[in-house]
Amino acid sequence: MSSFNVAKFGGTSVANFEAMSRCAAIIENSPNTKLVVSSACSGVTNLLVELANGVQDQTRRNEVLNQLADIHQAVLNNLEDATQAASEVSAILDTVTRLAEAASIQSSHKLTDHLVACGELMSTHLLTQLMKDRGINAVRFDIRDVLRTDSNFGKAEPELDTIRQLSQQNLVPLCQDFVVVTQGFIGSDAEGNTTTLGRGGSDYSAALIAESVEASGLEIWTDVPGIYTTDPRIAPKASPISEISFSEASEMANFGAKILHPSTLVPALRHDIPVFVGSSKEPEKGGTWIRHQVESSPLFRALALRCNQTMVTLRSAKMFHAYGFLAKVFEVLAKHKVSVDLITTSEISVSLTLDQTDTSGGAPQLPEAARLELEELCTVEVEHNLCLVALIGNNMSESKGYAKQVFGTLEDFNLRMICYGASPHNLCFLVHESVSKQAIQKLHTELFEG
Repeated sequence: MSSFNVAKFGGTSVANFEAMSRCAAIIENSPNTKLVVSSACSGVTNLLVELANGVQDQTRRNEVLNQLADIHQAVLNNLEDATQAASEVSAILDTVTRLAEAASIQSSHKLTDHLVACGELMSTHLLTQLMKDRGINAVRFDIRDVLRTDSNFGKAEPELDTIRQLSQQNLVPLCQDFVVVTQGFIGSDAEGNTTTLGRGGSDYSAALIAESVEASGLEIWTDVPGIYTTDPRIAPKASPISEISFSEASEMANFGAKILHPSTLVPALRHDIPVFVGSSKEPEKGGTWIRHQVESSPLFRALALRCNQTMVTLRSAKMFHAYGFLAKVFEVLAKHKVSVDLITTSEISVSLTLDQTDTSGGAPQLPEAARLELEELCTVEVEHNLCLVALIGNNMSESKGYAKQVFGTLEDFNLRMICYGASPHNLCFLVHESVSKQAIQKLHTELFEG
C-alpha cells in the first residue's frame, strides 16, 4: 500500500479562484496528499451537456461558450503566472466551439463524452498553476493515459487490470516527486477516444485511482462537512455522522445521497481503503469517516431522497400462475440496454424503476422501441414526477415494530412501490415529487429528532 492519500475536489470546491485557493490550503496542510483529482468548475458540466445535446440557435450557442470562457478567465485573472494555463484553456475552448457546432448538426454519445470531458481538462490546468503560484511542487497529469475503459460512451466501464498496471508505471513514480493534479470523471478507450464514467463519476474515478495506486486513504472534499442523517437543506435539524460503514454509505449513495456517487465505495471496499468526506469550505468542522468496521450500528442511520424517478408498470393476465413472463420482460429490457433499479411484483403485474446511468441528466426514459416490444407482451404504463425515499439502517428486516413506526408517520401520504425486506439496510418507496421533501421532514422528525 502506498503511503500517500488521494484527495478529490468536487465542482463547488473548484468553482472559482477563492474555492481553488481553499483546496490548495487543504493540500498544503496535508503532506500525505500526493494525488489530487479535480472535477470541472461548478456549473461547467451542465453548460457542456447543453452544448452536447445540440444547440442549433447560434446566439444561444455563443452565450454558452462565452459563459464557459468567463468562468475560466475569472480564475486566470487571479493567477500570478497565467501564461501557460491561459494558452491551454484557450485551446480547449476552441475544441469546445468546434464540437458544439458538430453537435448542433448531429449529436452522439461519443461526441458528448469528448465535449463534457473538457470541463475537467480545463479546471486541472487552473488548479495546477494556482498551486504552483503558492509554492507547491505540482504537476498536471492527463488521467486518460491510465484510466482505460471500454467504448460504452456516456457510462464507460473501467478496465481494472489495465488501470492498475498503467498507474503503477506512470502515476506512482510521479507521486514520489510531485503533488499530481489530474481529472475525475473521464478516461479513454483502447483507441484513445475520450470516455466518461457517467454523471457524477468523479468520485468513482477518484476511488479507482486510489485503488490502482494502493493509496492509504481517499478524501472526498465537497460543499458539506460530511454525511448527515439527511440533507440539511430539507431537514434543518439533520445531524452529522462521524463514522459510517461501507455498506450503509453505499446504500445512501445508491439511494440518492448526493454526497457520493453510487459506485464510489466499491473500489475502496475491495482494498479496504478508508474514505473521508469533508467540506473544502469548512475543513475545520471535520467530516465523516467511512470504514469497513465501525463502533456503532444503529437501527436507523439516515434518510436519502432521489428524484427524477421513472416507474414502469407492466400488467398481463397471462402472468397468473405462469412461468417465463418476467424472463421475457427482462430479455426485452436487456436487449435495449435498459437498466432496472427497483422492482415489485403481484400476480398479474410488475412495477419497476429505471436507473439513470449516463451523462444526459433528467429522468431516465423507456426507449420507444422497448416500449413497443413490451406492449406485445402486456400493457405498459410509464409514470414520471416521482421521488424515491430510502430509510437506511441496520438489521431492519430482523427488527419488530419499526415498519409500523415508519408507515404510521406517513399515513397521510400516498406511498407507491414499497420495497422492504430484501436488504437488512434499507426500506424504500416512491412518493410524488410534490410531497417528497415533506415526507423526509416528517420521517426525520419522528425517527431522528425524538
